[in-house]
Order: sequence, then structure tokens, then C-alpha cells
Amino acid sequence: MRIAFITAGAAGMYCGSCMRDNTLVAALRRLGHDALLIPTYTPIRTDEVNVSEGRVFFGGINVYLQQKSWLFRHTPWLFDRLLDVPRLLRWVSRFAARTKYSELGQMTLSMLRGRDGKQRKEVAKLTRWLATEVKPDAVIFSNALLSGIIPEIRRAVETPVLVTLQGDDIFLNALPAADRKACIDLIRQNGDAVDGYICTSRYYAGFMAGYLGIPPEKIHVVYPGLNLAGHGGPRETKTEPPYVIGYFARVCPEKGFQNVVDAFIELRKTPGAPPCRLRASGWLGENDRPFFDQQAAKLKHAGLADEFEYVLSPGHAEKVAFLRSVDVLAVPTTYQEPKGLYVLEAWANGVPVVKPRHGAFPELIEATGGGLLVPPDDPVALAVGLRQILDDHAFRDQAGRAGEAAVRERFTADVMARETMKVLERYVKVRSV
Repeated sequence: MRIAFITAGAAGMYCGSCMRDNTLVAALRRLGHDALLIPTYTPIRTDEVNVSEGRVFFGGINVYLQQKSWLFRHTPWLFDRLLDVPRLLRWVSRFAARTKYSELGQMTLSMLRGRDGKQRKEVAKLTRWLATEVKPDAVIFSNALLSGIIPEIRRAVETPVLVTLQGDDIFLNALPAADRKACIDLIRQNGDAVDGYICTSRYYAGFMAGYLGIPPEKIHVVYPGLNLAGHGGPRETKTEPPYVIGYFARVCPEKGFQNVVDAFIELRKTPGAPPCRLRASGWLGENDRPFFDQQAAKLKHAGLADEFEYVLSPGHAEKVAFLRSVDVLAVPTTYQEPKGLYVLEAWANGVPVVKPRHGAFPELIEATGGGLLVPPDDPVALAVGLRQILDDHAFRDQAGRAGEAAVRERFTADVMARETMKVLERYVKVRSV
């Protein structure tokens, strides 16, 4: 099957959605399908082999200029291609990454209006390319924020179109209330042209059905999966301190870095608690640097500056090395996590987790036994959970092994690809009758 998978670059950041999309397309190709990963806005960034197309549609520079000036809505397409050069987009991404979600409301609205928006020229480019060159059997969008183009694609290509939901509400909830409502209204209108949706957890499927007004029968759950190359290997459960508490995710308030810092401070001042250190890694953008400095200052004030380490993990090997250096992983998100890739990555290396009881975490942990659940946004409860798993060596060993076994059986890239194809085949068969 020829599948056009349209994803959104994240301005040079490591993005869980981009990485999932890249892993999925690579796995679909291994299954023998002609799958194309088509980036929009900016090139994607991944710590695995990047299988995306070299051409970027809806290039961030063109989208921005067309939003700001009528002149760039009428420039020749050849001129636009000069502004879509991946190297230039990567360079500009360094500045775009500093833009807050809350400042992107009007541009998002314009994009969601599709051919009636200010980026109508970009809609025409992608639509023509898909219709005349790609000619796909199915088109999948990586999020509903790109749905403005879907009605036009359906008119031009006449092929099933699906949308993956894997965190759209996080962006939308950061917009001003009026912009958020208008965006949701447009996404619901565009949904009339969508055949089906793929969600990354049962929790998120139920939540987004209400959030976007999607009929539940149109939503299918396909869990994320990992390419396990490089993960795993012999691992002994540590039974002597000091232990290492790990945090691996984007360093920002939404991922709950402040909660793990507060929990670590609470744990270290608890009588009888085992000696331990806090080790963190993940993308740290310029917007979040002041936040990170505030957390480091809290640790210093508590006399724990020497017990904390932030390390860079620029590639896959460094990520795996980091995960294998910790005894438990805690990423206590403040939002309702739809995927939890870092949970799967920890389990792939035999590391148990302590997670808040919300989002996709309960169904992942209850299905695998790979860790503990604690009340969300409660650093004291998180500290109790961390101490429990550090004190109980047998449970820590059992949870790590259970998580690893579950990932290797149920959360691989190939399983994700096969489950995705089961969904696609339902729609392609229906429309080919």
C-alpha cells in the first residue's frame, strides 16, 4: 500500500510525535509498504535514522511571511522553494523554537481555514504534489492541527484520510481562550472530511472524542512502539545505595520537572531514606532556561546541588546510556499524557517507573506491572513512591523485568505498524468497493 504520512516538524526540537512517526514509517517500509514521511513547517529531528522526505511543505518561513504580508501570498512558487530549503529552515528553527504556543493563535486559525486561509498557496502545493506525483492509497496526518488542508485533499485525491491524535490538546490549551475555541470549531468542521482517527491510548481516545466531538466509532487505538535496536542487554538490579532517580523528557513545567525536583528534595530530608541522586536529561530550550535555573536554585538552597546532574543526550546511544544509568524513571507530567514514549524507552532498558495516576500512564502500568502510580501534582506522594521502589529491591527488579518483557512483546515498532495497517485496510477496502 502506498501511504502518505504527513508530519509536523518541531522547530529543531526532539519531539515525541515526530520520533513516533519516523519509527512507524520505517517499520511500514520493513513490512513492504511504500510509505512516505512528509515533513511540514521544518525538517523533523530524530535520534534514529531519519526516513522523511527531503522536501518540506508548508515551510515555516513561507507560512510566517504569508501570514504577515499579502505580498508573499502572491510570490512565484519557485521563489517559495528557495525559502523551503531544509538547511535554511533548520537555521531559522533556532529562533522559532523560542516562540510560545500562546502567540500562535492567529496563524493556527489561518492554517485551519485551509484554502480560505492566508496560506492557501501552500495548500495548493501539497495537494497538487499528492494528486499528481504521490497518488497515495491512504493519507495520514500526524495531528488535527494540520486538518485545514484535508477537505482540499479529499477533493483532489479521493483517497481515505486519517488523523493521528497524539497531543493536540496540549497545544490548543496553551492558546488564548477565544483562539482555542475558534480552532476547535474549525477542527470539528474539517473533521467532516476525515475518515477515521488513530489515538495512542484508550484514555486519549475517550478524551479526544469529547474534546473534538468525534464519534467514538471513528477512533482506533494503536499504541506507540519502539525500534528496539540498541536497547536492552544484561542488567543487574542495584541493591546498595546510592541510587539514581532519572528524569528523561523535555525540561519544562508541563513535563513536571519541578515536581521531580521537589520530590527529590522531600525524599532526601526524610529520615531513613536511602542515599540517592537525581539525574536529568532531555531537550532544554531557551524558553525554559529560566525555569531550569529556578529548579537548580531550589536544589542548591536545599544543599543538594552536588547530588543533581543534567546531562546532554544528543543521540540514540547517549539516550540508552542515560536510561541504563538510572534505577527508576520519574517524569511526573502536569498534563494528561497521551503516549508516554519515555516510559516505553525506560522499560526497554529494564528500568521501572513511578508515574502520576492520569493520562495514558494507568493503562500502561496496569497492563504491564512496570512500576508504581502516585497522585498527580503531589511531590510528597511522588517522594513516597520513589522511596518505596528504591527500598523494595525485589519489586524494583520485578517491575523492570515486567516492563521490558511487555515492550518486547507488545510495544515494538513492528507491532505498531501491523496495527496501523489493520486500521488502514478497513478504510481502503471500504472505499475501493
